[in-house]
Amino acid sequence: MTARKKNDDIQADRLPLLPLRDVVVFPHMVVPLLVGRPASVAAVEAAVASEAPLLLVTQTDPGVETPEKRDLHAVGIAANVLQTLRMPDGTLKVVVEGLARGRVLQVHQRHAFLEAAASPVDDVPSLGDEAEALVRTILNQFEEYVRLSQRIAPEIVTSLRSVSDSGALSDMVAAHLAVRVEERQELLETEEIQKRLEVISGLLMRENELLAIEQKVRDRVRDQVERGQREFYLQEQLKAIHQELGSFHEGGDEFAELREQVDRARMPSEAKHKAIEELGRYTRTPAMSPEGAVIRTYLEWLIEMPWRKRTRDAIDLDKAKAILDEDHYGLDKVKERILEFLAVRKLSKRAKGPILCLVGPPGVGKTSLGRSIARAMGRKFVRVSLGGVRDEAEVRGHRRTYIGSLPGRIIQGVRKAGVRNPLFMLDEVDKMNADFRGDPASALLEVLDPEQNHAFSDHYLEVEFDLREVFFITTANTEYDIPPALHDRMEVVRLPGYTVLEKERIANLFLIPKQKAECGLTDSDIRFTKEALQKIIRRYTQEAGVRELERKVATICRKVARKVVSRRKTTSVRKTVLKVDDVTKFLGPEEYSELRAEAKPQAGVAVGLAWTFTGGDILCIETSTMKGKGELTLTGQLGDVMKESAQAAYTYLRAHAQELRISGQFHKSLDFHVHVPEAAIPKDGPSAGVPLAVSMLSALRNKPPKARLAMTGEITLRGRVLPVGGVKEKVIAAHRAGIRTVAMPRENEKDLLEIPKEVKQAVEFVFIDDIGDAFRLAFSRSRAK
Repeated sequence: MTARKKNDDIQADRLPLLPLRDVVVFPHMVVPLLVGRPASVAAVEAAVASEAPLLLVTQTDPGVETPEKRDLHAVGIAANVLQTLRMPDGTLKVVVEGLARGRVLQVHQRHAFLEAAASPVDDVPSLGDEAEALVRTILNQFEEYVRLSQRIAPEIVTSLRSVSDSGALSDMVAAHLAVRVEERQELLETEEIQKRLEVISGLLMRENELLAIEQKVRDRVRDQVERGQREFYLQEQLKAIHQELGSFHEGGDEFAELREQVDRARMPSEAKHKAIEELGRYTRTPAMSPEGAVIRTYLEWLIEMPWRKRTRDAIDLDKAKAILDEDHYGLDKVKERILEFLAVRKLSKRAKGPILCLVGPPGVGKTSLGRSIARAMGRKFVRVSLGGVRDEAEVRGHRRTYIGSLPGRIIQGVRKAGVRNPLFMLDEVDKMNADFRGDPASALLEVLDPEQNHAFSDHYLEVEFDLREVFFITTANTEYDIPPALHDRMEVVRLPGYTVLEKERIANLFLIPKQKAECGLTDSDIRFTKEALQKIIRRYTQEAGVRELERKVATICRKVARKVVSRRKTTSVRKTVLKVDDVTKFLGPEEYSELRAEAKPQAGVAVGLAWTFTGGDILCIETSTMKGKGELTLTGQLGDVMKESAQAAYTYLRAHAQELRISGQFHKSLDFHVHVPEAAIPKDGPSAGVPLAVSMLSALRNKPPKARLAMTGEITLRGRVLPVGGVKEKVIAAHRAGIRTVAMPRENEKDLLEIPKEVKQAVEFVFIDDIGDAFRLAFSRSRAK
């Protein structure tokens, strides 16, 4: 390639200057320009009058109305004015031809226009095979560019192949590229021809890739349009066929009926828009298409959701209290909370639905209490069990992309209730688990958070549903297994369990009449004496609730029903009066000892109190000593916390051996074995430190502790007794086991407010500050009462 000769069109003299806004002109380029600014019009007229070239320079900021030198690029181009045409509005249409590059040296204001002193910019020639290869590459790329863009005449490629000057070729190709102004200006300012060719090759490669993508998009859109037109044509043909067969009006009636149901559903605007959109798709879907069934099912869900339907709360506190008392005995705290909620709703309609969490052992009536609350409020009742739920989609629903997808259990329950304000019970929230399918507990956060559930989004419905009016009640056996974030959004109401007296009243008021009715018995067929019922409670059940008690009553009623049927065939039927001696005949041998803690006290045995998810229980802690080297053995499937409590009690005895009047060297000559019976049951918790210490000291002194004494509390290495939880459950368990004295930390004295009255009357409570108080209480009188 030969370099172009030095261009003499630009001299150091001043030339009229024409600023350009968004246009870059290259040499050998003929381009029309529309000139409207007065200074620019004057510059064109001056160039025409003097027959001198016009210097075209692009502005750095096209928004500047009166540019100066700092607003112009450093390199422009000298051009000849080929033609001018005055427009009616005073502007000029100018046709110019680019001549050569020029570098702006100075800019001066002359009369009504700008003029500039410019020096010519010569091309730096390119030599060698690399430049030749670049030219060939650019020609091939430009040919592809012309084919894809379809905006340039193909003859341009033929004319470019006859150009031998690589510099002129680069300018001519650059003039036809539809790239940004900044990139065109960069090409204009590049003096080295080979570098200019490399930049042009890169721009052509990028533009060809973009044009290829645009071509694919256009082809895809065209195919979709053609397919839509084809489907519309086929649908019209199908309608004509149905009309000829006399069945067209059935399909038309179906679509019209669906549209009418959508209008009657009184959906929010978002849901109605979605329903109409899906209905439009349904009308265009072939009758036998599987997608049609999916859309129809989705429309039915949207239509049948209770968007506006609600029940009116029966805000009658006296009536509500009567219903709660009729269905459940006791549970005063829960009933009081429900009545408070009803009172607030009666005064304020804007009150948000509370989220109550009923926590208690099995069989205390958590689920049945929910039904009673719904009846007291006049609301529909919905119950969903969450035990064993592992999939987040059980709460939020499945997306419609899956086969057999359905909404989550929340939306299903609301639809089943038929109103938007039911009483919704979520049973066993503590038994949910997380796996690779998600965490259902996290999905419940949006459901149970009053600040979020006004816009609950189910994956299946894909529209928001307001859950603010739903009264949520959850149940759990233990609140420790509830995720903390979920626990924080609920108001916990604890149901600890029933005393023997409460169980007796529940059996007479609810369980026995219910089982009589289910077995077809009447009051003339069977009667339970008070003594027999107490024996069933004490000797055949050992629970916090009344579920097992109901089973035992049901067993007796079934056996009596069999007797009644057999006697009616022969002689007259006599009423069965269930006495104490008859219980064993009906239920078999006694399953539990009446008073497990009433046996004669023994050295080394202390009674502790424990909390379990089924209620409270007592622990008989046994300690034996033998000759050895001071080893401490712990058995009974104890957890880490109880093991540490035993170590702390052992250390305290060693540190205070002298004041406790025991040998100071016992840890060198005696081995200790501490055992908690019922080893098949895991045991753990921070409340066994006091009975462990008493049991060890009793074994060392060989002196039994006080009879019918139970203790609870954790100790420190300094002997301080720390408060514990689950006091109500533990005290009820002690009362059930015949305990007469309960020792507990002084800081737990406040918990006695929740203890039933009959338990307070039967049990003496002693409050201790340190382990010394427990020792004095346990060993002051050791004779059994």
